[in-house]
Amino acid sequence: MEQLWSPWRSKYIGSFKGKDKIEECFVCHAINHPQEDDDNLLVARYSHSIVMMNKYPYNNGHLLITPIEHMGTLNDLTTECRTEIIEVINIATKVIDEVYSPQGYNVGLNAGAAAGAGLPDHLHFHIVPRWRGDTNFTAVISDYNVINESMEDSKEKLKLTFKKYEL
Repeated sequence: MEQLWSPWRSKYIGSFKGKDKIEECFVCHAINHPQEDDDNLLVARYSHSIVMMNKYPYNNGHLLITPIEHMGTLNDLTTECRTEIIEVINIATKVIDEVYSPQGYNVGLNAGAAAGAGLPDHLHFHIVPRWRGDTNFTAVISDYNVINESMEDSKEKLKLTFKKYEL
């Protein structure tokens, strides 16, 4: 196979035309523009944190949990914010259970560029739902994953389910 069809990404890729660098952290942009929650794949807001879908997911339901404040380390966060993030991670796993019924999770934090953080200055946790056998030949022999549901469909399911869980 020479091509994979992913037309929904053209809007995202097109947003960088003519730009050499991103002017604002994409998480801060999402936080500061609530009217664009759908475009930014933001599925839930809390007092100290947000939940957004990963634009480059490893699996359907791959979420990012991030503090509202632009902080790069756990030590920078208040105890209240750290506590809320753990509760939101717990809620997110309940939501993903309900929507996707995974068999397990990878929950992680890459703190700092040396640890692999693609956005080292704004702390964010990844929640990746997992199923036995979800790593197929494409992930092994190449540098991409196959996602079997559109981002739009995933976003709508997740947003609706997050509404059931309040802090």
